[in-house]
Amino acid sequence: MKKIAFILLAAILFLAACGEESGQSPEANAKEGTKTFKIGVTQIVEHPSLNAAYDGFQKALEDAGLDVEYDVQNAQNDNSQNTTIANNLVSEGVDLIFANSTPSAQAVASVTKDIPIVFTSVTDAVSAELVQSMEQPGGNVTGTVDTQPDAIPSTINFLKDELGAKNVGMVFNAGEQNSRAQVDAVKEQMSAVGLNVVEASVSTSAEVKQATESLIGKVDSLYIITDNTVVSALESVISVANDNKLPMMVGEFDSVKRGGLGAYGFEYFDIGYEAGEMAVKILNGESTPADLPVQYPQNLRFVLNKDTVDALGLEVKDEWKAEFAE
Repeated sequence: MKKIAFILLAAILFLAACGEESGQSPEANAKEGTKTFKIGVTQIVEHPSLNAAYDGFQKALEDAGLDVEYDVQNAQNDNSQNTTIANNLVSEGVDLIFANSTPSAQAVASVTKDIPIVFTSVTDAVSAELVQSMEQPGGNVTGTVDTQPDAIPSTINFLKDELGAKNVGMVFNAGEQNSRAQVDAVKEQMSAVGLNVVEASVSTSAEVKQATESLIGKVDSLYIITDNTVVSALESVISVANDNKLPMMVGEFDSVKRGGLGAYGFEYFDIGYEAGEMAVKILNGESTPADLPVQYPQNLRFVLNKDTVDALGLEVKDEWKAEFAE
């Protein structure tokens, strides 16, 4: 009996050792030093561009082989909820916060100086007071912006030279810093080339259609920037634009796919992925937000919606070097 007991004990010890070596148990994970990182995700509203950015962020961490648990919260364009989310994520003591939009980043940056914050879908990180400078963020915040330096000038040139625009309508949420910065930049650059901007301000997505309709008879084209409130209700703008044969330039490719005429832009998945690569460096202890420069989007492209081009009766010129949205 003693011999049988000894054999059974040896077999149990052998199987336990095999389990530890194969990493099949929590004890094995602890032994190998594997850590599960908890990342808080805050997003101001649901729309395709922001969703694509989050997908890109997740893919970067997956490709890096990190074990991650996400706490994803969406404010549904409610500023009070946005603040509540920020406080909740900080109180949870997450390892890092991914802030997807300017309001989301501002909310979390205002309540913690200790937890690393990586943002994307932010237009002007300096004016939003998220970082000290693009090159040297200087605090616990860094990320990727969704404005490419040549995008606005290229769009304005297309409106003027190719579409013959004179009065351009812009619908936006004036309470969103991201949008105000873009509109001011557009107005300044349009004024320099003799174009006029006609503004229509909204505070909620429910106001978008009426605001767009208020521009009819005053404008010959539309330019919809990367405004979260308006883009979340873009179909309302597209409906009015189509009914009145107004060419509508937009700020990103997802809005082209949804019916906008065209955009000089980039993929939001890509800037989300680049933000994810920054998060990997921070979580692995290779760098800190203060040391990681804020990144611009790469590879500006011009994309058109073929159906919208045809509906407007436009001829696509070779010199446009345009691609068609898929």
